[in-house]
Amino acid sequence: MIHFDKLKIPLEGKKIEFTEGRLSIPDNPIIPFIEGDGVGPEIMKVTRKVLDVAINKAYKGKKKIVWLEIYAGEKAEKKYGEFLPQDTLEAIKYFIVGIKGPLTTPIGGGYRSLNVVLRKTLDLYACIRPVRYIPGVPSPVVHPEKMNIVIFRENTEDVYAGIEWPKGSTEAEKLISYLKEEFKVKIREDSGIGIKPISETGSKRLVRKAIKYAIDKGHQSVTLVHKGNIMKFTEGAFKDWGYEVAKEEFGDKTITEEELGRKYEGRLPQGKLLIKDRVADSMFQQVLIRTDEYDVVALTNLNGDYLSDACAAQIGGLGMAPGANVGDYIALFEATHGTAPKYAGQDKVNPSSLILSGVMMLEYLGWQEAGDLIWKSMVKTIKERKVTYDLARLMEGIEPVKCSKFGEAIIERMK
Repeated sequence: MIHFDKLKIPLEGKKIEFTEGRLSIPDNPIIPFIEGDGVGPEIMKVTRKVLDVAINKAYKGKKKIVWLEIYAGEKAEKKYGEFLPQDTLEAIKYFIVGIKGPLTTPIGGGYRSLNVVLRKTLDLYACIRPVRYIPGVPSPVVHPEKMNIVIFRENTEDVYAGIEWPKGSTEAEKLISYLKEEFKVKIREDSGIGIKPISETGSKRLVRKAIKYAIDKGHQSVTLVHKGNIMKFTEGAFKDWGYEVAKEEFGDKTITEEELGRKYEGRLPQGKLLIKDRVADSMFQQVLIRTDEYDVVALTNLNGDYLSDACAAQIGGLGMAPGANVGDYIALFEATHGTAPKYAGQDKVNPSSLILSGVMMLEYLGWQEAGDLIWKSMVKTIKERKVTYDLARLMEGIEPVKCSKFGEAIIERMK
């Protein structure tokens, strides 16, 4: 058993194992959770209760999660004297699957973002965002029901590499001078400088995970989104490397758009996965006017950041959008919104993002029946117009329910 400084490991649970390339899930896995800051404790409490009831109902008491609280953010600072203690990183590595609420980035704490540090330290290179509409949720578009995609966003490179220097710094001046002298590149001397690395390794492992997911889940297409018409050796390379992965590793199961038209008259053969690509700016239009033509989408970091939120807006906003950060096998599920500190302690905010992230976690564990039970119950709850304030204010004649009551309403509708 691994030693932790201040964590007390539950005796009744068992750890998830990763052997021979597969997860081995016990009936009582120990799952670490981080409450989070701001509204985090409230939405995590509701989420855990909903998950526990769904698991119990789906498996008649034969399966359960054994929860282990770990710490990051403000609560960690009080307990450990630091915002992200080593205990937390080691616990996620050791127990493999975890879930977290939103975290505040500490001012002057040495981190740009605790979320980024978690992703980079644990090499959680794929940010996975399923974006799916629940009927009855207010939306700014006419046909939100057409939105049903899964976004795979590269999580460690591009702007998330964090390689930059401010205007006037010694580093920026040296780099500007070097580029001018060695490569005849002219950059204004009053520029801040950033470097955008996109590697073959990082790109291929992200696209590989997206393609495997699409095949396993029976999806019809994977779209590679890039700005390769301008940035040919970073964004364009991402696209090229994506096609290489599809051809070299999944050639018997994938076809390109060119092959679709030339060989199959535009009709996708049964059992084949279509690999296509779109320029990033065009893709923002596509998800609005041809929404249902897209299925699984793989993107570089910054493009994925933009598109994730743009798609979430169509289904009711970030409060309705789940997410996960996944590496080769370690997975950390999380709410996609912020800490909303002005609402902390008011039992007010929408817990749907974290609950649906919990559904993703159940699916990752192979507990699909429990995940389906929560999804269907949430659909019923919203259809009956029992919603929190963020949705109620966009609907006529609706009295909002509290965060805790929304969770109870979901539980009541489980059958």
